[in-house]
Amino acid sequence: MSKHARHLRGLTIATLVFFLAGLALTFFYAPDDVNQGFAQKIFYIHVPLAIVSLCGYVLGGVFGVIHLRTRERIWDLRSYTAIHMSLIFSVGGLLSGAIWAKVAWGHWWVWSEPTLVSYLIVVLLFCTYQPLRFSIEDPERQSMYASVFSVVAGAFVPLNFLIVRLSEAFVHPRVLNLEGGTLPGSMALAFYVMVIAVALLFATLMKFEMLAKETRGQTRRLRRKLLGDDAVAPVGRSAAPL
Repeated sequence: MSKHARHLRGLTIATLVFFLAGLALTFFYAPDDVNQGFAQKIFYIHVPLAIVSLCGYVLGGVFGVIHLRTRERIWDLRSYTAIHMSLIFSVGGLLSGAIWAKVAWGHWWVWSEPTLVSYLIVVLLFCTYQPLRFSIEDPERQSMYASVFSVVAGAFVPLNFLIVRLSEAFVHPRVLNLEGGTLPGSMALAFYVMVIAVALLFATLMKFEMLAKETRGQTRRLRRKLLGDDAVAPVGRSAAPL
């Protein structure tokens, strides 16, 4: 078994263990919310998805900075994969948030709620990443422009978070704050275990995607060496940097 396969296997096992532990704590240890009852338990998946997706966007920006400094394609691939995976997690965060809003407020979406709207703005901003990237034909310019976008958009994420935190019109139910949170011990334990589980899931899926794209790139290069440069004709643009 290769080193990459062992790392991936270890990540997968750790993800499974933490998810099982988090779900057990959520449903059998953490108490029901006083006001929302059992329905509030969607909080334990919604908030970790939102947190990890936002951190993933920032991580994509960090990888973009390293790519601009080194010009090594592996960092461009990591930046692309982090943003791609964050978008997937963001969809889960938005859907679970809409369900929670329906239970808590009676509406699927509340436009006057700054936390929801600011998160949607971040997601829509990064939704333009792939159209921008693949509108550029030249691979070098494509990776450079994509890295610049990831850096600028990634810097917007913490700025956006601070603006919302400093705003006065808070409507969203606050279970965490900058002073350490207001969750009881049993609920906090379940929450933090689920955050770790979702973060591990993010890392595992990102590793899977990177290995798949690297393997596909190696396969193409080997075919070109064996059959000649013109034997493998490209069919459209690649779905990701190789």
